[in-house]
Amino acid sequence: MKFVDEAFIEVYAGDGGNGAASFRREKFIPRGGPDGGDGGRGGSIYLIADRNINTLLDYRFLKIFRAKRGENGGGADQYGRGSDDKVLRVPVGTVVSDADTGETLADLAHHEARALVAKGGRGGWGNLHYKSSTNRAPKQFQPGEKGEARRLHLELKVLADVGLLGMPNVGKSTLIRAVSAAQPKVADYPFTTLAPSLGVVRVDMDKSFVMADIPGLIEGAAEGAGLGHQFLRHLQRTRLLLHVVDLAPFDPDTDPVQEARAIVEELRRYDEALYHKPRWLVLNKIDMIEESEREARIKNFAQAFGWEEKVYAISALTGSGCAALMQAISYWLDEHPAEALPPEEENNTPVLLTPAPIDAPSDAPSKLRQGETS
Repeated sequence: MKFVDEAFIEVYAGDGGNGAASFRREKFIPRGGPDGGDGGRGGSIYLIADRNINTLLDYRFLKIFRAKRGENGGGADQYGRGSDDKVLRVPVGTVVSDADTGETLADLAHHEARALVAKGGRGGWGNLHYKSSTNRAPKQFQPGEKGEARRLHLELKVLADVGLLGMPNVGKSTLIRAVSAAQPKVADYPFTTLAPSLGVVRVDMDKSFVMADIPGLIEGAAEGAGLGHQFLRHLQRTRLLLHVVDLAPFDPDTDPVQEARAIVEELRRYDEALYHKPRWLVLNKIDMIEESEREARIKNFAQAFGWEEKVYAISALTGSGCAALMQAISYWLDEHPAEALPPEEENNTPVLLTPAPIDAPSDAPSKLRQGETS
């Protein structure tokens, strides 16, 4: 299945049904009085996060969604039927924003989290509501209120505990294949990974975590260069970043230190919070270096890069050092649990209640039409 992590859609809630202006007209019952019922409410539109969906592909082809309007009221105190709500299911991790203003409306980060993105119109009153001691035969009624509408930007941010980042062909895909059952494409040319890949890393019978392989970045990614800029957003969800560096590049003119600095700068330019996220340095492809030279090469890189914390040296191809790295990650995740859900998300209550419409709602319900009947 093609991975699609962004889509633009339009949602239109249903209009409310019109109220009725009617009078009882039965034999032997003179001046029966008003009996016009209210109109039914229009259907609302909800977005609900579903863990069984992993792409926004469906919303690339079908872009307009409409809920049905409510039924009109009728005579003999007949109230119009309200319309059913329309539910659109999206992947867990979908961020919903207003396509015109850019305002974030909802973050559906958990299964069954839901957001009301377009509220159905209220049904209009029938003339029975206007009966009074001074108005025995009211002819007024209300038309239904117009449903709300929006243009929405849907943006999927992959949910993972650990994210891999680095230049193309530093071995990120090889690493996730080595430690999980994920099977991303691996080849000897750049940009073999065109979409994020998720893998579950199991370190014990009852311990595991999710790792995300993000397409490789290049210098200028924060401004749109290369492919990785499309997926920097996915790193924002992770709790820990693994900065993978090719310690033995095939091209002798390639400077691993310069490439590593370029990646860090792209993080800083894209998002300050992402830049300050916990990040570990993982030096890959040590199998390509003579064993007698490895320690010196690692030490020299750390000094030139200005890295004072622990360095993890591995070979994703042979598996050397991978198990120890995964165990260290597992311990760190245990010590730094994910933040608890807000109470409203735990209860699956609507995240968004009052969306602004594309066109201002009609003020017709506040205006009464005279002399009309159902």
